[in-house]
Order: sequence, then structure tokens, then C-alpha cells
Amino acid sequence: MHLQAPAQDRPDEELVRGFLTTGDDSCFTELFERHRRRVYGGCRSFFQDAGKAEDATQEVFLRVLQNLRRFEGGDFAGWIMRIARNACIDLWRRDRREVGLEEIADVLPVPGPSPERSTALGIAARQLREQMIQLPADQRRCLEFIIEGRSYEEIAALTCSTLKAVKSHIQNGRRMLWIRMREALSGLQ
Repeated sequence: MHLQAPAQDRPDEELVRGFLTTGDDSCFTELFERHRRRVYGGCRSFFQDAGKAEDATQEVFLRVLQNLRRFEGGDFAGWIMRIARNACIDLWRRDRREVGLEEIADVLPVPGPSPERSTALGIAARQLREQMIQLPADQRRCLEFIIEGRSYEEIAALTCSTLKAVKSHIQNGRRMLWIRMREALSGLQ
């Protein structure tokens, strides 16, 4: 008869297999205990609010439980942190108030009474939004965070990227927007 090592002495992959094949709750409990601090820390750095970080951490482990069969082996900690990043982004998007083009037009300064200029500004704002949507996802996400007033360090934590990568995404995104918007902006002068 082969005795199995206690859950705390078994590697993550073995715990995943044990939970999936036998339904042994102690395997999932051990995975939770091993990774909850790291997940909470990542969520806390994303939200800067303990309550939201706790909610996100719960969401992460619900997703892990629902998707455990999709884990194909390897770095379980990396896999669970990708789930954490995605859960944080999803929760942030759900809580974020969407700003419509009408609201953007309301806050744009109108330089003069010229209706032509007001129309041109509205068109430029719409074109800018359309061009932002067409940027690569990493560039767009980093620029959106900059628009919200986040620091490069915060963006790096939120996107699980290096500071160098964040700066590169922002620089490249700004350059692409400038190139694409040059013609639209030249009509405003």
C-alpha cells in the first residue's frame, strides 16, 4: 500500500491532479493557502483598496476552481497570477464608468464661437477615440491608464509588465496616434 505525502509536502501540479481526479478538498485548500498571499498582494497593488483586493482575490480563486482542468502543467504560480491580472482588469472595467463621446465633447474647451471649429473638434475627438481603439492592446491599455493619471510604476503593476515595457508601449502608442492624427489636427489650425 502506497501512502501519499501530506498536501503541504506535494508540488502544485500533484495537488491539481489530486483534486481533479479524487475531488480531495485538502488539495485545493493547500493550493489556496500557498498562493492566496501572492494573489492578494497582486490584487492589492492593482486596486490600492483592501476591500476591492479581497473581492478580486475571491474572484481569482473562483476562476481557478472553475478552470483548473485547463491548467496544463508547468508554473502554477504564473498561471494563477495571469488569472489574477485578468480578474482585476475585468473587475476594474466593470466598476469603471464609461465616458461617452457626448461627455467628452462637453468638457473640451471651445476656443471661440465658430461652429466650424466646434465641429472640427468633435470630429477630431471621435477620430482620436477610433485611432486609440485600433492601437495594439498593450499600447492602448497603457495610454488609457496614463489618461486616468496613473504613474508608470502603477501601470507596470496593473499590467504585470516591466517599467521599460510600459514606457515603450506609451511612447509607441503616442507616436502612432500622433502620426495618425496629424492630418485631423492640421484642420483645426
